[in-house]
Amino acid sequence: MIKLLTRFFTVVAIVGASLTIQAADTIKVGILHSLSGTMAISESVLKDTVLMLIKEQNAKGGVLGKKLEPVVVDPASNWPLFAEKMRGLLSKDKVAVTFGCWTSVSRKSVLPVVEELDGILFYPVQYEGEESSRNIFYTGATPNQQAIPAIDYLMNEVGVKRWVLAGTDYVYPRTTNKILKAYLKSKGVKDSDIMINYTPFGYSDWQSIVSKIKKFGSAGKKTAVVSTINGDANVPFYKELGNQGISAEDIPVIAFSVGEQELSGLDTKPLVGHLAAWNYFQSVETPANSKFIAEWRKFKKDPKAVTNDPMEATYIGFNMWVKAVEKAGTTDHDKVIDALVGVTVPNLTGGYATMLPNHQITKPVLIGEIQDDGQFDVVWKTSGEVVGDSWSDFLPGSKDLISDWRKPLSCGNYNVKTAKCSGQK
Repeated sequence: MIKLLTRFFTVVAIVGASLTIQAADTIKVGILHSLSGTMAISESVLKDTVLMLIKEQNAKGGVLGKKLEPVVVDPASNWPLFAEKMRGLLSKDKVAVTFGCWTSVSRKSVLPVVEELDGILFYPVQYEGEESSRNIFYTGATPNQQAIPAIDYLMNEVGVKRWVLAGTDYVYPRTTNKILKAYLKSKGVKDSDIMINYTPFGYSDWQSIVSKIKKFGSAGKKTAVVSTINGDANVPFYKELGNQGISAEDIPVIAFSVGEQELSGLDTKPLVGHLAAWNYFQSVETPANSKFIAEWRKFKKDPKAVTNDPMEATYIGFNMWVKAVEKAGTTDHDKVIDALVGVTVPNLTGGYATMLPNHQITKPVLIGEIQDDGQFDVVWKTSGEVVGDSWSDFLPGSKDLISDWRKPLSCGNYNVKTAKCSGQK
């Protein structure tokens, strides 16, 4: 009996050790996106995007001969909870990389944790710039890759003279609108022709605000709304535009945070002609995009599933990370961070994305017009990829700063006039 028990526990120990070795033989990938709360309408699809990419990479044999293991957490649109979840992914789960965040306030919450624990975060959404971290790779657009070209399009192609800067009340809209106001004034636009309005996350009572926008646009000058409204607040905002009879011909809206995913929950017929500025649209016809859409619909088991810009940014970031790990021959954070600069991968619009020394990427800029089927017709695009700028040329405290994480500079905010680095920001 004692011999049988001994053999039993020996077998259990061997099996246990085997499972431990098998678990250690995977590479953990963190997924930090809100699956509940006001931002779930936008973020949940990015969680599924990473899961699809992991599944496809594992089918190719994984990375460095190891399978990728997703670790999904839900920060629930709660900004402090993002930091807590990030700490758990790095200190407890020991993830090799994390793909996550949507709002800048969530990224700002996570940033000190990622830097303290020397992790890697790929951030896939357009943002305000004015930040550069050695540990964060920004695959979404900077203002010069989205907001500034959008203003140029409205000014030069549509003839807009009056501007409504409408945003959700947090860091991205406020900083972006600060940049846009400075840019508009540099173009000769008067303060009286700029209206700025902010609303809380999840805002729903748009009647009075839309009335003010309508009145502002009745002064005899062509008026447009530049929207940095985020999350599910977009649904009642666009509905109220329709309720008050504001068409794209009257006052066009150009949005920076509304894509195919957000439009999928709306009756888009009253919105036809309104605009969005992104770096990718599902409607772009390239072999790579057709393949991506087909794979996405197969993964979702939904022949009508839509794709959007942050999904492409996630796709680009994921492929860059895989390529950098293979280049470095390890998942060691420091070595992968160094290996990422200069990595080039195809985007979905027919060009290539390159990771720059400032941890931004090269991106084309596209202006799309909403169609009644919820898709966008591309009405304008840049002739090629635009280099992302971490620091705005239109803000006094930023115009002299550059970011370059290559050695020996290794600085996110180097002042070219004082020849000093202020450290990470």
